[in-house]
Amino acid sequence: MKERKTRLSVNINKIATLRNARGGKFPDLIRAAKDIQAFGAEGITVHPRPDERHIRRKDVYDLKNHIHTEFNIEGYPSKDFISLIHEIRPAQVTLVPDPPDVLTSNAGWDVKKHKSFLQDVITELKESGARVSLFMEPDTDMIDHCVATGTDRIELYTETYSSQYSSDPDKAIKPFIAAAIRAGECELGLNAGHDLNLENLRFFSQNIPGLLEVSIGHAIICDALYFGLENTIQMYRRELM
Repeated sequence: MKERKTRLSVNINKIATLRNARGGKFPDLIRAAKDIQAFGAEGITVHPRPDERHIRRKDVYDLKNHIHTEFNIEGYPSKDFISLIHEIRPAQVTLVPDPPDVLTSNAGWDVKKHKSFLQDVITELKESGARVSLFMEPDTDMIDHCVATGTDRIELYTETYSSQYSSDPDKAIKPFIAAAIRAGECELGLNAGHDLNLENLRFFSQNIPGLLEVSIGHAIICDALYFGLENTIQMYRRELM
């Protein structure tokens, strides 16, 4: 069997959203993270926001000792977030340019504009031992500016691919192929995420050179309602073969 080249990290924000909607402890976030890893996921992703509308700061501490694969923490690099990273010391930190009030991540970094800020932040974050990734649009010019920040990887924001895939897959993926090639030329590792699902994931993973990791949350939890969580994780793994 061909070895998979792309790792699956499962974002568990939506599980925390469901728990918070009712209060209490159910569904149990720790159990979910442990089961998701046991079912074959190679990483767990969380995105703690200041309003704690899904993942709470306490959750991140509680999860720390239960992630035996790869712990990826996403967020805007505020002072509180940077402090959290130094205390948790995850395998990877993914920096997103989200303001506190957005529903979900909806844009990549303008690295040219924020290069100095990102250089300082990334230097500080690397003291924790974490690998750093920047959430990016498939913009080759902007990717060129990433090198100077000291980031290890970029994560391609795949919303435009996902929204255009059903009408024209080749057109939808074209800028992402160009971005992936440019990232490789810049010796940047490559991740991807946002609205990837069972319909569009295989085509993406088969056509993007050097894709190391995808982070998927909302679609996996939605599919799990119909297929069950263990089966869903395996279905997504097969799409990355």
